[in-house]
Amino acid sequence: MQPLIYDVAVSADGFISGPNADASRFPFEGPVVDDYRARLATYGTAIMGRATYEFGYGFGMKPGANPYDPMDCHVVSDGLDIPDDAVTITPRDSARTLIEHLKQEATAPLYICGGGTFAGWALDNGLIDEIRLKRAPILLGTGTPLFASVTFSPGTRLIDTKDYGEGTIYQAFRLT
Repeated sequence: MQPLIYDVAVSADGFISGPNADASRFPFEGPVVDDYRARLATYGTAIMGRATYEFGYGFGMKPGANPYDPMDCHVVSDGLDIPDDAVTITPRDSARTLIEHLKQEATAPLYICGGGTFAGWALDNGLIDEIRLKRAPILLGTGTPLFASVTFSPGTRLIDTKDYGEGTIYQAFRLT
């Protein structure tokens, strides 16, 4: 069985983006980003919500394109209408079944890409196995939280940490 991993940049005050999905204050180069890209190469499937998928449009991604090729890409949405292409759309009420199936059948770890709302739902449903945080020394004050509307509070165990200097830290936690 493969784990579902939430691998995301987060501000010191717990936001994965600022107002209007602004992520411009997070590092986009350097060793922390190089290590993130290396981890991306180990994932076989990307799963995200609609807002995270549509976020890619602002960077030139075309509707229906796979933002994480060669990974399989699944978008959980009830209303996203895109051309049949490289992305699988799954209705919200089928997301749990999809993730449980993928965990059983996948040959590489599953990656939750962004999305505090979707990640909060996945956490509440006990689907996330590991959280990998790229903690940036910035304060955003508002925006998209790491987890939105969470009622479930699992235990965590720190399994890895790396200090990149100047306040940027990577931490990985296994959920217990």
